[in-house]
Amino acid sequence: MAIVNVGFLQDLLHTITQRDSRAMRRARQRGLPDSAADLIDACRTLMDSDGEASSIALAQRALDIYKSLATDEKKAFFQSLARDFSADRVAIEQAYGAWQSHHDEATLGQLFAACEPARQELLRRLNLPAGGTLELVRMRQTLLEVMGDDPELRAVDADFQHLFGSWFNRGFLVLRRIDWQTPAAILEKIIAYEAVHAISDWQDLRRRLDQRDRRCFAFFHPATGDEPLIFVEVALEPAIPERVQAILDEDTDGAADDGPLTTAAFYGISNCQRGLRGISFGNFLIKQVVTELSRELPDLRQFVTLSPMPGFRRWLDELRRAEPARLDAETLATLDRLDDPDWVDDPSTQETLAGPLRGLAAHYLGVAKRRGNTPLDPVANFHLGNGARLERINFLGDRSAKGLETAAGMMVNYLYVPDEIERNHERFTADGHITQSSNVRDLSRRARKMIQENPAP
Repeated sequence: MAIVNVGFLQDLLHTITQRDSRAMRRARQRGLPDSAADLIDACRTLMDSDGEASSIALAQRALDIYKSLATDEKKAFFQSLARDFSADRVAIEQAYGAWQSHHDEATLGQLFAACEPARQELLRRLNLPAGGTLELVRMRQTLLEVMGDDPELRAVDADFQHLFGSWFNRGFLVLRRIDWQTPAAILEKIIAYEAVHAISDWQDLRRRLDQRDRRCFAFFHPATGDEPLIFVEVALEPAIPERVQAILDEDTDGAADDGPLTTAAFYGISNCQRGLRGISFGNFLIKQVVTELSRELPDLRQFVTLSPMPGFRRWLDELRRAEPARLDAETLATLDRLDDPDWVDDPSTQETLAGPLRGLAAHYLGVAKRRGNTPLDPVANFHLGNGARLERINFLGDRSAKGLETAAGMMVNYLYVPDEIERNHERFTADGHITQSSNVRDLSRRARKMIQENPAP
């Protein structure tokens, strides 16, 4: 019996479809520029195809046309997806009528199939070529940039999210440690995607990766190759850190000289693909990194974050200027010192601001909400939703220009206690309960004297 080399056949098929795609591109280059209408025509042809090889070539052609379009043409394409590739209303009504008559699994399945928009099948087919998944992630990134509040485009985005939720299921994600031996192409992406504490150069990157008290881990997906989805930077410390500059500016293993390394501090978590916004990876990443570090370093006792508070300064300034009556007069006058750009270098001003800022930061993280029970701060929402405890508020935890601009220099530690994570998560999800240390609760009580929720008119 002949043995079929599946890998060889896949490579051959990929080569053929790539060759056909290049031929199509050369043919188009001799004509007029592509438009959204050309892309829609290509998509309709793809939907009519029933052969695997031809479908791959047609899907690649459609993706190539899409990449050549200007932003306004891409938006027109998304609008056409909303209008012309929706679910068939007549088919839905017929399937619903059949289900009402029979109420069995067969008619229920037919109803589900009828309700699915045709664009979901189109996106599945566009995913067929090698690299198609990453192209669709980038396609959704553009969709997010142009859709605004358009309800039709939001429906298209919902289809992307539905499919990505399956394609980027935790079972497909691969955890890899990033170190100085990692291929340079990936290291360059780590530098580019760092969203919390910018990496200034290769030497800065090496300090974060190559010291024995530093770790970095990233999630990858088989369909996106060497494109990281999310990564976390970890500092191994003898105690819970309170200032990020002490981590970022170290040239040696300074933490190792202060005692045994008992604490793993997650000081930077960066989502790399904006087209995957809303697809949760961070909670899985933290939990798996905790498992990996515990296996490697059994002396670790604490797992914490050193997290930014990206909306704190904006919230504080809005409170001061739009609702000053909510603040007592002394606090309001004290906060005026923040308007001096040199306040951070004046010890007297630091001492004056430390108490009010800590208290107001505790209020911002534990009390200020969006709608319902959702914390106003997105980082707080992420970690508290994952089951962490609000552990400590750090005055001048980040003295960088970005830290001062976005959070008045404040940072926060969230503590992950393995035995408490599930209970904290359930209480947060059920009623918005935020688990806090006694220190943070004390700060929140002090804040009640500075800020009123419902001031008298």
